[in-house]
Amino acid sequence: MKANFKIKPLNHMEFSGFFELTNLELEKIGAVKMTVDKFPGFPCRISLEDAEIGEEVILLPYKHHKTNSPYQSSGPIFIRKRAFTPIFETNQIPLMLNHRLLSLRGYDENGMMKEASVIEGITLKESISKIFENEKINYIHIHNARPGCYNCLVERA
Repeated sequence: MKANFKIKPLNHMEFSGFFELTNLELEKIGAVKMTVDKFPGFPCRISLEDAEIGEEVILLPYKHHKTNSPYQSSGPIFIRKRAFTPIFETNQIPLMLNHRLLSLRGYDENGMMKEASVIEGITLKESISKIFENEKINYIHIHNARPGCYNCLVERA
């Protein structure tokens, strides 16, 4: 049976005001403003699009796996100025994920990792469906495999 899913980017409201912070204020939270100088290379976790050359982004630490398990986790993410959270259709894959080597991590309802794999982004839809064949897996985190940075959440639809 094919499992349907939805990709969930980060909510832009969570980051309102970040671009008004001074460099010193950003430094205090471990963040930095940057200007994009290559494409692709600065994947926004709000829009799930690669930022364009010349765009302003912030690189900041983000707790992406807020769970009471040994797998709670945080790491660096990019956010774009004026990015808004899109709503993806059921089984829709953002283009940003197609051209990357990805790490998929499947978790159960207690935040315990039950499955992990590394895949080419072009196979993401099939890989998500395969992971969700395991009924114990409640959600999946997608990371960029090489740098290990968090991309987004995948939930059953």
